[in-house]
Formats: sequence, C-alpha cells, structure tokens
Amino acid sequence: MPEISLFYGIRITMYYSDHNPPHFHAEYAGYKALIDILDGKVYKGLLPAKQLKIVLAWCEIHKDELMQNWELSKSDKPLKEINPLI
Repeated sequence: MPEISLFYGIRITMYYSDHNPPHFHAEYAGYKALIDILDGKVYKGLLPAKQLKIVLAWCEIHKDELMQNWELSKSDKPLKEINPLI
C-alpha cells in the first residue's frame, strides 16, 4: 500500500486493488479510517477529532490530485506523492 503523504503523524495511503467509492486510508496512532474523496467524509473507521479535521481539510485541498492517484491505482501505475498539510 503506497504512502502518498505524511503530515502531523498522519499517514495517507492508497491500495491498488481497492474498491469503490474512490477513497484513501488515513492512519494515526493506531486509529484507521477510510475517507471518501468525493464526499470528504469518513465511511469506515475513525480518527481522533483533531486529526480528522486536519485530514478532511487536506482532502479538500488535494481532491483533484487524490482522484488522479485513484485513477492511476486502477491502472496499476505508480502513485504520485501529494504535498503534506503544513
């Protein structure tokens, strides 16, 4: 599962063989969540409130890049790193 970004201890990854809807995985201190890229919402798992707010803000900023990576993953092509939230 390629890591596409890392910030504030939050690891963002995508699987190549993942299912719809388009989403990414966010991990922080043992918490894990799947975030729907288009809706900008958690649809499975959970993150602490502070980290969730950070991840959702990052998702909104990088929605186009996340969707590009989603399409690359469906074609088994290398994913692009996405700038962290700073």
